Amino acid sequence: MVSKCKLSEPRTCEPASTRKDTVVNDDGRANTERRLASFGPNEWLVDEIYQQFITDKSSVDPAWWEFFEGYSPSDQSPLAIAIPAAQAPPVPPTATLTATTSTTSTTSALKGPAARVVTNMEASLAVPTATSVRSVPAKLLIDNRVVINNHLARGRGGKISFTHVIGYAIVRAAKEVPAMNAAYQEVDGKPALVTNNSINLGLAIDLAKPDGSRQLLVPNIKGAQDMDFAGFWATYEEIVRKARGGKLTVEDFTGTTVSLTNPGTIGTTHSVPRLMMGQGCIVGVGAMEYPAEWEGASAETIARNAVSKILTLTSTYDHRVIQGAQSGEFLRRIHQLLLGEGDFYDEIFRSLRIPYEPVRWAKDISASHETDLSKTVRVQEIIHAYRVRGHLMADTDPLEYQQRTHPDLDVLSYDLTLWDLDREFATGGFGGRSLMKLREILGVLRDSYTRTVGIEYMHIQDPGQRQWIQDRVEIPHAKPDRDEQLRILHKLNEAEALESFLQTKYVGQKRFSLEGAESLIPLLDAVLDRAANENIIEVAIGMPHRGRLNVLTNIAGKSYAQIFREFEGQYGEESVQGSGDVKYHLGTTGTYTAPGGAQTAVYLAANPSHLEAVNPVLEGIVRAKQDLLPGDRIYDILPVLMHGDAAFAGQGVVAETLHLSQLQGYRTGGTVHIVVNNQVGFTTSPKYGRSSVYATDVARMVQAPIFHVNGDDPEAVVRVAQLAFEFRQAFHKDVVVDLVCYRRRGHNEADDPSLTQPLMYAIIDNKRSVRKHYTEGLVGRGDITVDEAETALKHFQEHLEKIFQETHGSDATAFGTHDQDIISGGQRELEPQGPAAEVVSGITSTQIETVIASQLTMPADFTIHPRLAPQLQRRAQMVADDAIDWGMAEALAVGSLLMEGRSVRLAGQDSRRGTFGHRHMVIVDK
Repeated sequence: MVSKCKLSEPRTCEPASTRKDTVVNDDGRANTERRLASFGPNEWLVDEIYQQFITDKSSVDPAWWEFFEGYSPSDQSPLAIAIPAAQAPPVPPTATLTATTSTTSTTSALKGPAARVVTNMEASLAVPTATSVRSVPAKLLIDNRVVINNHLARGRGGKISFTHVIGYAIVRAAKEVPAMNAAYQEVDGKPALVTNNSINLGLAIDLAKPDGSRQLLVPNIKGAQDMDFAGFWATYEEIVRKARGGKLTVEDFTGTTVSLTNPGTIGTTHSVPRLMMGQGCIVGVGAMEYPAEWEGASAETIARNAVSKILTLTSTYDHRVIQGAQSGEFLRRIHQLLLGEGDFYDEIFRSLRIPYEPVRWAKDISASHETDLSKTVRVQEIIHAYRVRGHLMADTDPLEYQQRTHPDLDVLSYDLTLWDLDREFATGGFGGRSLMKLREILGVLRDSYTRTVGIEYMHIQDPGQRQWIQDRVEIPHAKPDRDEQLRILHKLNEAEALESFLQTKYVGQKRFSLEGAESLIPLLDAVLDRAANENIIEVAIGMPHRGRLNVLTNIAGKSYAQIFREFEGQYGEESVQGSGDVKYHLGTTGTYTAPGGAQTAVYLAANPSHLEAVNPVLEGIVRAKQDLLPGDRIYDILPVLMHGDAAFAGQGVVAETLHLSQLQGYRTGGTVHIVVNNQVGFTTSPKYGRSSVYATDVARMVQAPIFHVNGDDPEAVVRVAQLAFEFRQAFHKDVVVDLVCYRRRGHNEADDPSLTQPLMYAIIDNKRSVRKHYTEGLVGRGDITVDEAETALKHFQEHLEKIFQETHGSDATAFGTHDQDIISGGQRELEPQGPAAEVVSGITSTQIETVIASQLTMPADFTIHPRLAPQLQRRAQMVADDAIDWGMAEALAVGSLLMEGRSVRLAGQDSRRGTFGHRHMVIVDK
């Protein structure tokens, strides 16, 4: 027979069939108790909220209102529990409280939530439980958590706790051992097994109240078995946030099947918690501590002996429906998962989009004097491997997520394991220190070479240039200051504002938008900012049509109104731009002003649609302007060339221009090349367009450093831009920035790219803009406040309105004019002066004699080739005989120009000697 009684009542339980006052006869109360039963240890909270409800209904979340309709307060009576009559507890003696005169203690009745806890704990005695215990090494959990949080700190922010990972392991284990998610219930007086299809993980949350007391809440994560780790983490944090804010609802408490409590946070190493009715088990998590015998050991001794902290887990389960073997298998599976089995950490890393593999569990390789030396050498090999191959693991693609690996960068390939992470090794000066822990070494290497920037520079033969780069990149990560972050956000706002407006206002018109590559604007802004502050006279830019309108307005200073008038076909009367050329071919001149007030001139060259044709033209313009400068400032005009990825790899003029970059007659002191790598050439994917790994591999032939950077990380883009400029200034060599991004729209705005790249554009269509992505990251990391983000958004909206007003409120006659003084080559550009004066081409006999003398008179220490001397001597006779040949005529022309102070450039193959040996404009010492 089954009996029902209230455990707090000091009387003998009566058989259910003979009880006259059973709560079951009261339908309202029975319904209330059945509803309360699903709340487990949270019942006290229900009573407390109910008291608030009847006092002031508006003070309670509306989600509770329906629940409290027809609700009867519990009066602190325990819930009716079905118990076999033979197991009824003996009636305890009744104790009567009387007042005493003792001054050493006071006694007070427990009321409200405290009383409900008492009744719940007494009621839990009716659940026959057993407990399994297992110790788990926490080393791998600790190390992978470090890796995860370091990654999050550089991205969207946030931090995972040990409990997040352990809780997820519990869910995974319960899914694989479903018996632990079962529960006991009596149906019609008979025992029954409840099989729960959903794992609802209860979280024991201890909160401090304003009066200093504590309260325990146990809400749950529903349907945890269907979540990946990112979803589980987000739901967990939302539950905690609601608990701390007093926003939990009825739904958050009901239906818990398995619970997690973590007294380890306050130092408890081993816990056997109470199991509430309706649940199958509760897992207790103890503190992570070193074994007692190692607590007095130094950190060095612990690391050398591969001693791990230990995590003690307990599984307290309902022994009526769960057996000890099942509980033991459950804990064993949690143990295995926390050691990385079943791709546990791989799954976590994938869900968080961490682009490299997790730390792997491995046994330590025994240490000895010989192996210590070997490991030191292997650490040096890893450092070198990251410098050479690190870029292959860098997270530079904003579209495709993958966990990148390379055998040369895997510590296991060097017989190093997670047990070596806290051991010190000689570094040879790496990172500015002679000794570092392997964990620190790998941290600096990853920050330097495998985050969102990949660097190719070890092909450079000059050790000084390699060391220069290492000194600047092999340092701990440091985020930019707040002013710089806000500057980056401001430039992204400008870039997106223009594109959004053009897309809305001029639907279907071709503009070859920058969308997907908006980071180009803060990149150029960073280069020009450094240039202005380094007293660079002018920055000359050559670029294709992709993004040109954005660069014209947000970098070169062309007015928005002028751009919009060109979209509408209106040009100034005196503007040559009204010649019919399309708006995305046009150039401009302007002045860039840095945030600190420094200025530099900006020249943006016009270009045709023929990709890369502008390269030699711009370099020639820059070299001509540099030739007009004094020697100490010859390289104070900076060329910047922008390219598409397909064109940079496919057009021969790129290689030809690079080949000229270090030649005495063509060099311009180093060009900053920016490849806007949107990973598609019109409709051609990279795998069909080139054989090289990177579009930029052609630049390796001139030993230029190459920086590959993820366009979705504007801070990294700016850092790389600054580094590229500094390298150019230090070594007067070309440098390449590979801005890996994407093209949000088709080749032009009328094109549908999904016809040829359907998978790529399925990703792009669902992708947030660079500006939104960056703003969310700033707020998530706490770098700016929500208010500052909203202010930036407000600025963005005001910027759009300003564009609109400028479009319709500007004077049309002003378009096509520029009211700024432009400094080019150190001189003010000259206004047209009318027809040029007639050129006098004749020369005097004195000039002829001077030229002849230069052919015959050599320095004392100069030895002329014996076969050349007679040819030069004949030239003097040619003038006397009036029989001048072609070579002598060229000599007279060039010589007379030099005497007039005009420079003469001899360029091209055989230009000095002459193809048939007739010219010999330059004589070489034998």
